[in-house]
Amino acid sequence: MQPKPHQNAPLDERITGALVGAAVGDALGGPVEGYAPEQILERHGGRVHGIVGPWHGDDWRTARPLAPYHKGDGHVTDDTLMTHALVRVYARVRDHLDAYAIADHLVPDLMTEPRWIPELETEALPLQRIFLAEKWLVARLHYGHADPREAGTGNIVNCGAAMYMAPVGLVNAADPRAAYAEALDVAGAHQSSYGREAAGVLAAAVAAACTPGATPDSVVSACLSLAKDGTRTAIERVCEEAARHTDFESALRPLREAVAPYDTVGPDYRAPSLGARRPSRLHAIEELPVALGMLLLAQGDYRHAVLGAVNYGRDCDSIATMAGALAGALGAPVPEDWAKAVAEASRLDLWEPAATLTEVTREIFARDVSRRRAHERAFASLGGGECSD
Repeated sequence: MQPKPHQNAPLDERITGALVGAAVGDALGGPVEGYAPEQILERHGGRVHGIVGPWHGDDWRTARPLAPYHKGDGHVTDDTLMTHALVRVYARVRDHLDAYAIADHLVPDLMTEPRWIPELETEALPLQRIFLAEKWLVARLHYGHADPREAGTGNIVNCGAAMYMAPVGLVNAADPRAAYAEALDVAGAHQSSYGREAAGVLAAAVAAACTPGATPDSVVSACLSLAKDGTRTAIERVCEEAARHTDFESALRPLREAVAPYDTVGPDYRAPSLGARRPSRLHAIEELPVALGMLLLAQGDYRHAVLGAVNYGRDCDSIATMAGALAGALGAPVPEDWAKAVAEASRLDLWEPAATLTEVTREIFARDVSRRRAHERAFASLGGGECSD
């Protein structure tokens, strides 16, 4: 099979596609987050096919459980805020990151730098918007002075770390194993168990998607070669089911049924089971396997993968964030009208973080080559083998 033209996209296009694509997916999924596909269908008189308004219309300011957040109308959520924050950490460090970089740079960014928060329609500290699982970073690292490598232990196990881990995959473009290792280190400050594992696998998936000629199948294969325990099994089962479909409409219920045995939240997303979000080697977050499944059935098409993720419901802003990042990293074009509308509504420059990360990624790669050459020379001097120089 001949590769599609976008599968040979250069690095800058892939980084831009992944970061802009993630933000657009996030914005499209935000207003229907927490609902079932049937509820979404009834509320909107059909499937969601683009940017929609708040679930409760003009009552979003007071309607529970979403108030005071203005979800909808093209507003990004905390998924994008955290992704952009991680890009800023890379811009400061200008090298690979670890858990200490999260403590030294990400936490102060969340605590001390007011920024425009689209859902609050005001400038505020990111800390005032992020979810409890992300506030954990501040509680444990700033106030508790926990070892950053272990600070994620004890947090609720969810997709909190995975949802913003695409930049790690992009910095390690075309090297899934390195992306997996770096993301596991970074995510140790935030998550444990299958939440941390999902962060590693999502980063690996993005890195694999950046490989020239990559396809959804090759991305899934890279994930399965690295993923462990319940995360691996959940991805395998969901993608086996996704391969039977070419349209998200027929896949919505089957994909949920495929992932359900590994998901701890349970059938009612807003009323989690007593076993929800606890560490386990048998379970997985729901978002990553479903995002990969949507990418697979959409054959890498951005619009199809993201709309499938959005209409799946449940934690669909994070599912669509991941699906959007993966499709964008494959080089699939993000619809310009969506990207412009989200940027305008959210009052964010969606392209600046991509330009910054592209520059930093090139710097890191040059540094990696220099370090590798130094290691080759040292190893050769030990009689371990010939140096390529």
